[in-house]
Amino acid sequence: MKEERFSRLTQGINLSHWFAQAPLTHKNFQTRVSVQDIQQIKKMGFRHVRVPIDPNVLFNEKQAEKLNQDNLKDFDRALDMILAENLGVIVDIHPQARFKQRLYNDVIFVNNVAKFWKSLAQHLSTRDPELVFLEVLNEPDVKDPKVWYGIQPKLLAAMRSGAPLHTLIASGNLRVGRNWDGIEALQLLSPIKDLNVIYNFHFYTPKPFVSQGATWGWDMLRYFRSVPYPSNPVSVASILPQIKNETARKRLQEYGKQRWNAQKLEELISSAAAWAKEHKVRLTCNEFGVYRRVAPPDDRNTWIRDVRSLLEKYNIGWSMWDYNHGFGVMKRVNGKSVPDLDTLQALFTEIDY
Repeated sequence: MKEERFSRLTQGINLSHWFAQAPLTHKNFQTRVSVQDIQQIKKMGFRHVRVPIDPNVLFNEKQAEKLNQDNLKDFDRALDMILAENLGVIVDIHPQARFKQRLYNDVIFVNNVAKFWKSLAQHLSTRDPELVFLEVLNEPDVKDPKVWYGIQPKLLAAMRSGAPLHTLIASGNLRVGRNWDGIEALQLLSPIKDLNVIYNFHFYTPKPFVSQGATWGWDMLRYFRSVPYPSNPVSVASILPQIKNETARKRLQEYGKQRWNAQKLEELISSAAAWAKEHKVRLTCNEFGVYRRVAPPDDRNTWIRDVRSLLEKYNIGWSMWDYNHGFGVMKRVNGKSVPDLDTLQALFTEIDY
């Protein structure tokens, strides 16, 4: 793979709640992201976008080879809009939990998903392979990563059959034990022989900071607010009185003692880079970010700068989560959505905006 193609996978942003994580309606497909949004993304300095798409938008299990033509028109319109600005685009199959559980437990379903991916890849194969990338599945999450690592090569083979020239993105399992950054699980993966495949992980570590205030996932997160980064026992002690849940207080005390900082993040990210170097493969991190609602803004941007800088240091591609939602690079001011210049400065060494 040429360096120029891989470089497209740096400086990216996720377009969430468009073709996934939202009502799967023509209205949402046609209005959630506008031409002005795409132009603004380009102006801010991003080189590619990642578009999550729920497979149910295009996939009919009873006719796996046939794509939903009505919804496909909306998706093609979205791709046209993105490519018109010369932005790269990752097409990310982004299913709900039930879809993934069936994939892990039903061989017939795996075969049908492979047929679906072959058809979608064939459809996308007419797009410029220097700009369009195909991601097999968002965040596989199975307790035994070997289950996913047995399924993934079948899907990648189907994708390659449909799109011989395009770069594919393989997904490391999301977790091993309590680790939800995916790096340990990635290290259990053996790359396939296809040299035009990039390997991906997500990075949301440490959880008490990046997901503080969230109402999903780990129950303790809803109690966390104003959690600092970097962390140490003194900085965390100042917020403990406002934490009403005893278990949450204990977890925050532990977070303070762990002293999360750029050096500690580098230990994790460098281990992913070492795996890629050992296997002579390319690596990208196409999700990382901090939930905006209650995180201290300056600390949030410090973490984003630290992670982005480390990914670039180790030649790992990156896409921040996300453009204009809970983790966004946009913020609300007087009822309007505007670029968060401090976050942009954390993402880019120099910006002209």
